[in-house]
Amino acid sequence: MAAEQININDHIDDDVDNEIRTCLSLERPTSFFLFAGAGSGKTRSLVTALKHVRETAGAYLQLHGKRVGVITYTNAACEEIISRVEFDPLVDVKTIHSFVWSLIEGFDNDIKEWLREKLESDIAEMDIKQLKARKKEGKTYLKREGDIEAKRRRLEILPSVKRFTYSATGGNKGKDSLNHGEVIQVAAFFIKNKPSMQDILVGKYPILLIDESQDTNKRLVEALLVVQQRHRDRFVLGLIGDTMQRIYNDGDANLGLNLPDGWAKPAKKMNHRCPKRIVELINKIRAAVDTQEQQARSDKEAGIVRLFLVEDNARDKAVLESNVARKMAEISGDPLWHGDGADVKRLILEHHMAAARMGFLDMFEPLYRQDRYKTPLRDGTLSEVCLFSERVLPLLEAKRNGDEFTAMSILREYSPLLSKEAFKNAGDDQLTQLGTAREAVKGLLNLWHDGASPTFLAVLREVAKSGLFEIPGELRSIVAREQMHGLVSEIFSELQLDETLDSTEPSDEDPWDQFLSVPFSQIEPYAKYVQGMAPFDTHQGVKGREFPRVQVIIDDNEARGVIFSYERLFGVNGEAGPNDVTRRLFYVTCSRAMKSLAVVAYTADPAKVRMHVVNEGWFDETEVVLLA
Repeated sequence: MAAEQININDHIDDDVDNEIRTCLSLERPTSFFLFAGAGSGKTRSLVTALKHVRETAGAYLQLHGKRVGVITYTNAACEEIISRVEFDPLVDVKTIHSFVWSLIEGFDNDIKEWLREKLESDIAEMDIKQLKARKKEGKTYLKREGDIEAKRRRLEILPSVKRFTYSATGGNKGKDSLNHGEVIQVAAFFIKNKPSMQDILVGKYPILLIDESQDTNKRLVEALLVVQQRHRDRFVLGLIGDTMQRIYNDGDANLGLNLPDGWAKPAKKMNHRCPKRIVELINKIRAAVDTQEQQARSDKEAGIVRLFLVEDNARDKAVLESNVARKMAEISGDPLWHGDGADVKRLILEHHMAAARMGFLDMFEPLYRQDRYKTPLRDGTLSEVCLFSERVLPLLEAKRNGDEFTAMSILREYSPLLSKEAFKNAGDDQLTQLGTAREAVKGLLNLWHDGASPTFLAVLREVAKSGLFEIPGELRSIVAREQMHGLVSEIFSELQLDETLDSTEPSDEDPWDQFLSVPFSQIEPYAKYVQGMAPFDTHQGVKGREFPRVQVIIDDNEARGVIFSYERLFGVNGEAGPNDVTRRLFYVTCSRAMKSLAVVAYTADPAKVRMHVVNEGWFDETEVVLLA
């Protein structure tokens, strides 16, 4: 009887899926907000709902050219859902930026008018701030002056733009490009204020489901709520999320609290991911925020949590964190915490913390300091860096492993020397063209002869000299400078003159020159990191994911951030309120663990942190370890 009762408790959320199915009726559509806490199986519920729509309304939707829209937060989440619905074309899964761009793309005159008004408004507002500024030579004043000038230039060239472009993964640098924020703003405005756009949206997607809705831009959510109210008889809007897992400021802090009448509000209570002890911990962390409380599955083990406290001036942090993993292996009896074959996900606050621990900080930091490079650098899409991470490195590894098939595949896909045009121009002399490619590869490999460790600049010079790969973006100007340098050097040498080439020398302040001066060997750990193959990830980047063993690394000083403050959350500097973003981030990180959890906190006052977390009931005294 007891076993039967436990089994029933493990299925307390079954009625939630049934309620969602009812909401998805095209004859009686009902919009809903699904509360789905950490590990609640919301992706499974989402996929179950999509399969139900396919079974009950798929033929109708296909006949009328309609689809079910699904908006997710990351490309990885998109791929997972697409796979789990078996690549069904009836389900259109996109990230938020890709989805809204698919709606507004081609409305170029409307976009142009919106952008003109926005630029004029921004310039007027910034002009007023300049007039009121006290320090006319301060950094803020000068930066704003530069921003005003940039907006005026953009306003001047706006009439010449015929068609706007946008890439959800690219840099969007052209005069006809919209940036990520503008795409969201334009879409929100059009959806909210243009009946024609509402008709397009509802006509194409009678059902629209938004995963991680708590972090979806609140202006866009407000616009979609307007659409739902105006078209409630033929449009289902499903919001899926948990405000406790909102970690970005542009999301709606009150999502789910002030919904229109008639909305369903199903809630999932089960945590299928975490063991009992970790569920207890995350329930305590969120207790100050709301009354939502999860329960662990009856078949889950007890689980282990530990908080390791360290003085924030500690050195050799990588060694210390490795020792913590060794202690966790001893405490838990789980050998996969440490040593050969270890399987631990280490969560850090900022990407440069991973770069420092993995050995690619020197190549990473100069570029990461530039706002325009941050996003593509951290997601691995910065074209200039991709030359090394996605062209040179894979070719080098293939040749070292004797994998000629992969090496040739890389060359055929990426090298101009083996392009169709190259072979066409070669005519009957195609063997010579192949020989040219072989010599180019040989020249590249020679950079590592006798254990040499070439810089990125040396690799760039060789690739440019041989034409092995196309030189992207801002590296072209550096190649041109290098070629000019070489030409002038030759002339000076022939004339037997002293060489003074200040104008063509690399700059210590230029981020690309700093990057290129670094050993190429740093590209390998960087590539592993951005491809998700490294043991490190950010606190923010693992939402929706799960790992057997999790080590959360907390270090406010090293993170250099102003948004998150664990010292405040842990009672060292003031006290965090219930809606503090760091509390939510801590909830997210702790709830990733499927078996055991180790938190390593670098702090100015370990004793004070220990007293605070014990008083809060987060950790027992025996679970807090002070490290010298």
